[in-house]
Amino acid sequence: MFSTTQMVRRAAQNQPKVLATVDGDRKQTWHEFVHKIACFAGGMQRLGFGNGDCAAILALNSDRYFEFMYGVPWAGGIFQPINTRLAGPEVEYWLNDSEASILFVDTTFAPLVAQIKDRLAHVKHFVFVDNGETPDGYIPYVELIDAEPVADTGRCNEDIAGLFYTGGTTGRSKGVMLTHTNLVVNALQAVSMVGVQQSDRILHVAPMFHIADAFVCMMASALCCSNYFQPAFDPLATLKGVQDHKIQRMLLVPTMINMVVHQPTIGDYDLEALESVWYGASPMPEAVIQQALKVMPKVQFYQVYGQTEAAPAITALLPERHTFEGPLAGKMKSAGQALPGIEVCIMDENNQRVDYGVVGEVCMRGPNIMKGYRNMEEQTANTIIDGWLHTGDGGYMDDEGFVFIVDRVKDMIISGGENVYSAEVENALYQHEAVSQCAVIGIPHEKWGESVHAIVVLKEDATSDEAELIEHCKSLIASFKCPRSVSFQSEPLPLSGAGKILKTELRKAYWKEGERNVN
Repeated sequence: MFSTTQMVRRAAQNQPKVLATVDGDRKQTWHEFVHKIACFAGGMQRLGFGNGDCAAILALNSDRYFEFMYGVPWAGGIFQPINTRLAGPEVEYWLNDSEASILFVDTTFAPLVAQIKDRLAHVKHFVFVDNGETPDGYIPYVELIDAEPVADTGRCNEDIAGLFYTGGTTGRSKGVMLTHTNLVVNALQAVSMVGVQQSDRILHVAPMFHIADAFVCMMASALCCSNYFQPAFDPLATLKGVQDHKIQRMLLVPTMINMVVHQPTIGDYDLEALESVWYGASPMPEAVIQQALKVMPKVQFYQVYGQTEAAPAITALLPERHTFEGPLAGKMKSAGQALPGIEVCIMDENNQRVDYGVVGEVCMRGPNIMKGYRNMEEQTANTIIDGWLHTGDGGYMDDEGFVFIVDRVKDMIISGGENVYSAEVENALYQHEAVSQCAVIGIPHEKWGESVHAIVVLKEDATSDEAELIEHCKSLIASFKCPRSVSFQSEPLPLSGAGKILKTELRKAYWKEGERNVN
């Protein structure tokens, strides 16, 4: 049997006195945690929440977010995290599409919810997950959990556990239905490879609404780890959290790692306890990982590649391959090898396997593939073909099974009949000492269809210009791949809640609406 709630019941049984969550002054053991979510479930059922119902949360990271993820299925339902970067109409769409009947909200997002509250067709109850004064019309969290504990409803296996919506940058957001099997099996597939140990201390700074942190939560539960929470990512707060709590492991996306390792005061923090950093969600520029290895030489870095539809992990690149010298070098640009129990292959447009080294679409199959998109049978059928999940990522595989991601298939720039993968160009730009952030997009070109354009943020006090950066790229990659134009901006590039650069926003200045609306 695979069940997310069975994992926490096991944790309480095997490690009852180990701290499960620490959030400021709030601390609880695994035994106390399981009692809490049993009371949580009792409060939910008292509100009429039943088997297969959906409950959503719009909030920053906290121990109560963690309780929500397990308390909802304990009560018989499906949990739905909501992206904290969404605008009101997008939140409205997600909630109406999911038919969530209960919405959990914190102080940060109560004003946004107030704007759309009357248009939420299915939400019957609003729960306030913060301390302090509870807004009118909300149930205080402490009141919700002030209920008699109830038995676990026993949802498991192919029952839907979580509903995770895609970003919707390529069109309508899709609700990814992940089962208990999907989430539990994927966590177990990963624990053998990504260096997590029983009772480790894990810091949650990446957004908990994202499937990547949900994945970390599942691994933490499987191994009875202690979970520490920060509301949102801040580089200095992250360093202080690692120091103060003797954190051993954490998940960051490359943009976060970039900000952490370039903190001028990083040497002032005691990071001796930190053993590993997991990263993913977007490619890691070589210059960033080189700096990370330099300033944190004792830390092991694991790259995990995946997507929401795979619950999410597909491949992993282990620490011994994070090297630029020696017999194990040469794999740093890869996303690693398939996790145990997962098969990966590269297919062409006719759904046929291609040879090693040939670029095609990365596909995978395994027990972690989603049940499907909610109420979107056609899109599901176009994504899962003959049991294979088509990721939409372009890549190739070498003869040792290492997968190299070149770009999103839909994000590829086609200029004069040549395919240009933006990730490759961005990697070249990041190797210039003046570049802090960059994004490469295709912009309209009368003759070539699209032209390669780079948007660059320079490091503080650094200088460069268009000609210099173009010449720099020409020294590293083929001329046809190099930017034909470069624009500079002083403010940071727009990021999604998951830390990915929002190229959709950057393209708006160059394309008419709908002309080039991809990730």
